[in-house]
Amino acid sequence: MELESLGAYLKNRRDRITPAAAGLRTYGTARRVPGLRREELAQLAGVSAGYYTRLEQGQAGTASQQVLDALAGVLQLDRVETMHLHNLARRTTAARLVRPRPEKPHPRVLALLNSLGENTPAVVLGRRGDVLDWNRTGHALVAEHLDFGAPHDPARRPSVPRMFFLDPLTRELYRNRDVLARAHVAYLRLTAGRYPDDARLAELIGELAMKSQEFARLWATGDVADCTVGTQLLRHPTVGGLDVDYQVWLQPESPDHRLEIYTPNGPASADALRLLADQAAERSPEAAGAAAQPSLSGTRNT
Repeated sequence: MELESLGAYLKNRRDRITPAAAGLRTYGTARRVPGLRREELAQLAGVSAGYYTRLEQGQAGTASQQVLDALAGVLQLDRVETMHLHNLARRTTAARLVRPRPEKPHPRVLALLNSLGENTPAVVLGRRGDVLDWNRTGHALVAEHLDFGAPHDPARRPSVPRMFFLDPLTRELYRNRDVLARAHVAYLRLTAGRYPDDARLAELIGELAMKSQEFARLWATGDVADCTVGTQLLRHPTVGGLDVDYQVWLQPESPDHRLEIYTPNGPASADALRLLADQAAERSPEAAGAAAQPSLSGTRNT
């Protein structure tokens, strides 16, 4: 699947800005376009209509930072959307897709994961949403039906976006899946702007667009966001309903690797997480090894 171009993003955003929102007066005349005309956007941004038209058609070469910032201002883009606009502008021609090596979580990310212990569910995610590692409680919270050791094998790593849109068990996990679906798609779009040559990312987006009507519909909106905090309302198959907040911790030396941790909303959810942590601990190899040790009680010297 070909990833998004600068021209496609500009047109999407131009269609979403009404003349009134941009401060233009139309005097009640009928309009054939849903948003701003190219000429109107160009005038408001202080560039020629011909130059903007070539920019939207991918024929203007590299746009300056000043021009991009002016367009972002007229289109009322926020900080993340403006960053995405700049990312797309760096891609002057169709990028040649390359297949990157499997990701390896940074040692500092793994050290932070280990320091959390098992009381706080946590998952380490790669740039495409692949699970690079997790603690046992994080695994039990988001994907207890999968093999705990799968992230350690690049060929079997669970993909959170793929599970969210295509795995029936995962689909049933979230009570606020509409909100979370928009967040997943918006973050994938931001990532695609950062890495337009990532063949694995292009394949993932193409697969989801073909197999999930929900994903295709949300991708067509053009929304982009950097999702670092939020709430998940869960109907967990083991511990029932619980509400958790998620927040993402980033390691500056490996900004693509996101440590996502989950904290409870309210006493009932805290109790559910403690129960989940206890059950996960009971299934660990350490617990199984301890249970297999012969008991010393009742022994006597002979």
